[in-house]
Amino acid sequence: MSFLTPFGAFVTLLVVVPIVAFLVAERGRSRVAALLRFVEPSRGARLAPAVAVAIVAASFGLAATQPTLVTRSHQRIRTDAEAWFVLDTSLSMKASAGVGSPTRFERAQALAIRLRNELKDIPVGIASITDRALPHLFPTPDSDTFDVTVHKVMGIERPPPTDGFSVRITTLGSVARIATDNFFSPTARRRLVVVFTDGETKPFTDESLGTVFRQPPGVHAIFVRIWGAHERVYDGRAADPLYRPDPMSATYIHQLAETSGGVALEAGDFNAIVQAARSAVGNGPTEVLKNEQRRLELAPFLAGFAFLPLSFLLWRRNL
Repeated sequence: MSFLTPFGAFVTLLVVVPIVAFLVAERGRSRVAALLRFVEPSRGARLAPAVAVAIVAASFGLAATQPTLVTRSHQRIRTDAEAWFVLDTSLSMKASAGVGSPTRFERAQALAIRLRNELKDIPVGIASITDRALPHLFPTPDSDTFDVTVHKVMGIERPPPTDGFSVRITTLGSVARIATDNFFSPTARRRLVVVFTDGETKPFTDESLGTVFRQPPGVHAIFVRIWGAHERVYDGRAADPLYRPDPMSATYIHQLAETSGGVALEAGDFNAIVQAARSAVGNGPTEVLKNEQRRLELAPFLAGFAFLPLSFLLWRRNL
């Protein structure tokens, strides 16, 4: 627990005035009661108002210190490794098995988060790819920030491609930008790119990809295909008549994996994806990272508690 304004505790000293007034009044009341031979109330009944006033003062005094419960965790993070998860956000990723079924993009989001949870010690960034690759979150060990980015920032055609709107706009060859455009920090010697895509890309031939990905320190690439032969892109309840799944998607992905020196896997083989990712990053030095996970402000609860003894004093006065 921490106190944001510890000197606020001096507010408690305000209780001195009403307590002194109570003691003086109590002495006077005792003399009058003895003179008139009134029956003396019990000691507890006489002290109850003073105790209530003390509790009110203590509650407000503690509230003024702004006590805060902070939950912290310690996590070991690799200092030599980073990963980028790249989500295809082209319109074809909106395809699904039927109205109401998870789209390819939604399945990609779920897979990215599952894989991120398996790589807790690796800083991971998020990028999107359509006809170009764009970063959305640079590698971070903060899984909460990663999840929020995946769910709240990423989206189909967000941002839209530069070549217009189409279900066949993806250019998977642009993933090379991640290897060449300083997406990775200079200290990252183990570099991993995981691309979640349906593989429905514009045909491309770029033999330079192999050079780009193998240039020291090298970038390991994993291409995860999320695809179904009977899936359609739905606009409301109607299927887009212009879209048909491309049976060449698997061929395109395998060609890209072979050219870049990576591996091509299917979304349904999650264990193989995890093993390939772990093999790519290997083992290396770590450092302890302290994370502040949760803060709970107690001041409102303490201030609210003070109204209980205040209510008692008001009730006692009206007896």
